[in-house]
Amino acid sequence: MQIAWQQFTPWASLGGGMLIGLAAAILILFNGRIAGISGILAGVRLRAQEGWRLAFLAGLLASPLLYRLYGGLPAAQIDASTVALCMAGLLVGVGVRYGGGCTSGHGVCGLARLSVRSMAATATFMVAGFVTVYCLRHGFAS
Repeated sequence: MQIAWQQFTPWASLGGGMLIGLAAAILILFNGRIAGISGILAGVRLRAQEGWRLAFLAGLLASPLLYRLYGGLPAAQIDASTVALCMAGLLVGVGVRYGGGCTSGHGVCGLARLSVRSMAATATFMVAGFVTVYCLRHGFAS
């Protein structure tokens, strides 16, 4: 395994992680809500307290555009077919429903609250991701 050092951006990653943590902390402190994207999006769909939910989602959509003003966005290269991407999206949606939340809700907010359910969910989706990447890179490709 080799690391592409020219693509390694620890300071930008640290800053982004801090901003995500700050946003999650502000939302729970001032609104009493968990910053889980699937729950926020479902609330808009169900027309439950739409104002703050729409503002949160608008911030998510606007942030890459604002970032682009100050620095270039990285080039995106997707090495999967449209069918594979649609299947992956479907599987993520099913996992969100079965897991009672998404990675942002469990991984960021749930772990910070020391939720046992979130610890189990985060461990499960991390292990599933590791196994999937290993199988695709080493098991099935050989």
